[in-house]
Amino acid sequence: MANDGPVEHGYPHLETVRASITALYRRLSYDTVRTFDTSVAPADVAFCDTDDLYLGAQRVARELVRHYRLPDARLIVSFREMRHAANIELAAGPEYFVELNDRFRTHRRDIGAALAHEIMHVYLHRMDLSFQSTRDNEILTDTATTYLGAGWLLLDAYREDGASSQKLGYLTPEEFGYVLAKRSLVFGEDPSTWFTSPQAYTAYVKGRELARHDEQQPPLTAAGWAGRRRYARDRRHAQDQAPATAPGMPYAFTPDGRGPLRVSFPCPTCHQRIRVPVRGRMRARCALCRTVLECDT
Repeated sequence: MANDGPVEHGYPHLETVRASITALYRRLSYDTVRTFDTSVAPADVAFCDTDDLYLGAQRVARELVRHYRLPDARLIVSFREMRHAANIELAAGPEYFVELNDRFRTHRRDIGAALAHEIMHVYLHRMDLSFQSTRDNEILTDTATTYLGAGWLLLDAYREDGASSQKLGYLTPEEFGYVLAKRSLVFGEDPSTWFTSPQAYTAYVKGRELARHDEQQPPLTAAGWAGRRRYARDRRHAQDQAPATAPGMPYAFTPDGRGPLRVSFPCPTCHQRIRVPVRGRMRARCALCRTVLECDT
């Protein structure tokens, strides 16, 4: 939690974020991911200053448990002074003890954001999905929270002006915006109306630009003129010489025995790599997320 301190911006964790989206589809399956087509509604996690602190926190926790489809999980919420925003004990369940930073006693509208991240830890623990390092595992948790419909709360908790700042989670605001936009492209949601923080909306717009850029990379037909021209040059080079990965490019050409040259590239939805023959216009279907892609290989 950044509390009146510097807030990191940009995309320093982008590779891990994309790996997290791929891991979600692999572990949960396409069908399970699709069950999270509706995000947590603002009214369901609203928390005003007149609400009882503990009863209100328990109510929001129950709503997030319902959203994550953890009906047999019970959250016991408490508050104490601590460095981080929150902490949860990942025991066998069904009861889980969540500690929230004392700051939330007076910043109650952000309690839902903190709980969304911590309860996602329970969900991933039960799904036996994790990364090796603590840092990568926290990035996975933020990404999963956002992609499965509750992470807009974390982005909305980001506020920054000349005198103070606040940000929850391990992703940068722009990375939260990126994952939220990836979700929006899949489910057709428009989260922009939910933001109460103008800085959160700005970060979402920036992340949305990068998410759309993923869908405009060759060999996809939506690629721009410059990208298509660069791809054609790299393809000629691969056909004339030993195939190699073009520096800085997401695609890579590889031989296929005595068959045609093949090109591999990341799916713009789930980022699993797709490998198809180099033979002009074609449709490719990602086996993981079932996205149908128009390609010109």
